[in-house]
Amino acid sequence: MNTIRIFLLVLIAAAMSAQDRPNIVLIFSDDAGYADFGFQGSKTMHTPRLDALAERSVQCTQGYVSDPTCGPSRAGLITGRYQQRFGYEENNVPGYMSEVTAQDGDDMGLPVEEVTMGDYMQSLGYVTGYFGKWHLGGADRYHPIRRGFDEFYGFRGGARSYFEYERPPALKMDLMERGFGQYEEPREYLTDQLGRETADFIKQHKDEPFLAFLAFNAVHTPMDATPEDLAHYPELEGNRKIVAAMTRAMDRAVGYVIDELEAQGLMDNTVIIFTNDNGGPTDKNASSNYPFSGTKSNHLEGGIRVPYMISWQGHIEPGTYDYPVSTMDLLPTFFALGGGDTEQLADVDGVNLIPYINGEKTDRPHDVLYWKKQARGTIRDGDWKMMRFPDRPAELYNIANDPRELHNVASEHPALVKTLYKKLFEWESTLERPRWLLKRKFENVDIDRMDAYRDQSKFFIHERH
Repeated sequence: MNTIRIFLLVLIAAAMSAQDRPNIVLIFSDDAGYADFGFQGSKTMHTPRLDALAERSVQCTQGYVSDPTCGPSRAGLITGRYQQRFGYEENNVPGYMSEVTAQDGDDMGLPVEEVTMGDYMQSLGYVTGYFGKWHLGGADRYHPIRRGFDEFYGFRGGARSYFEYERPPALKMDLMERGFGQYEEPREYLTDQLGRETADFIKQHKDEPFLAFLAFNAVHTPMDATPEDLAHYPELEGNRKIVAAMTRAMDRAVGYVIDELEAQGLMDNTVIIFTNDNGGPTDKNASSNYPFSGTKSNHLEGGIRVPYMISWQGHIEPGTYDYPVSTMDLLPTFFALGGGDTEQLADVDGVNLIPYINGEKTDRPHDVLYWKKQARGTIRDGDWKMMRFPDRPAELYNIANDPRELHNVASEHPALVKTLYKKLFEWESTLERPRWLLKRKFENVDIDRMDAYRDQSKFFIHERH
C-alpha cells in the first residue's frame, strides 16, 4: 500500500468512533468435513456453540474457497485475490517439491509485496491478532507480525501436535510462537488454548476496534484428542471417533470466544464469521463432505464448498443466502465494515458481501469463479461447472440440478464445454507462473482421490446426517 493511500485511510478511521466500526472475529477451521457440524445436519458431531451461532447467522449455502488445499486457500483469503495471480498455486509442503522448483522449505510463502487483510485493517485503525495455524511461509519475512498482525500466538507451518512437544519437531516452523521468535508450547490441549488466547485478546482490546483471526489447526492431522472428549463417542471407532472428539473441542473453544464477547458486552458490535479452509480429506481424518462428492485436493464440490456463516447481532437478519460466495470476499467485506472505501483496494477479486446478504443487491456476487492447479482447471459460470483434467475429457455439471456431480452432461452440451474451456484458458493466461510445484505424483494422488470419493454417501450410511 502506498503512503498516500494509507494516510487517507487513517484519516477516515480517525473520523469514526470505535462504536461506528464493528469488531470482527474470523473463525477458521482446518480440513473439516462439510457435513460434520450440527448446523450442517450432522447427528454425530456435537457442536452446540456453533449451532447457536448459526441460528443467529446468515448461512451461505454455496460458500467456496479459492483452492481445495490449506496454503493456497489461505493465500486467497488473506489477500482477497486469486492466489494463482501471484504464483501461489500449490500447497507449500516442505520436501514435497518438484526438481524444477527453486523454492522449498521456509522460502515458500506469501509474496511480501502482497497486501494482507491485516495490513488493510491496521490502516483503518484496527488492532489485529492472529491465533493458530499460519501456513503462509516459514521464513521471517513472511511472519504474521510482519504481514499486518499486531499480535500472534500460533505456528508458522501447516500441521503440528495438539500437545506440547517433548522434543523439538523436525520443522522449527511447527513450534508454537508468541509474537516474533518467542517460542512457547501450549499449556493445554492446543485447540482449547487457541480459543482462550483469542478470548484474552478480545478482553485486552475491548475498547478499540479489533480483528481477531482464530485459525484452528483442528481437525487437520495428526489425529490427537483428549481422553475426556473421546469418551463422549463410545459408538464410534477409529479416526471417525477421534475427529468427532476433535470437533467437540473446537466447538468448546469457539464458546470461549463467544462467552468473552458476551461478557464484554460486544456482541451487538461484533461481526463473527465461521468457515473452513477446504473440504475434508475423508481418507486422512474420516471427515464427511456429504452430500457432495469429492474431498480435499480436488475440485468436486466436496473439495471446494465449505460451511460459511456471517453473524452480526441486531444488524444482519439470520437466514440463508443461496448465491455462490468466496472466502476471497472476506477481505473487502471487512474493509467496508471498518469504514474503508473498497475502491481503494489493490486489485482484489473478492467483493463486499454485506449489500448482497442484506438484500440491497439482488444479483450474484460472482457470475464466474475459477480454480486451478497445474493441468487441472475448473470454472463455474452461473450454475454450470466445467472441470478440465490432464488424463480424461472435460466434465460438465449443472450444480443447481446435480449438486452431487453424479451426472456428467459434457457430451450433451459440446458447444458449452468449448465456450467454458476457452473462458478458463483466457483467465489462466492472465496468471503468474507457479512459484513452486509439487512432485507430479501428487497430482495423480489427487485425481485418484477424486475418483475414490465421487459419492461420499456410501461412506457414512450408518450415520444420520
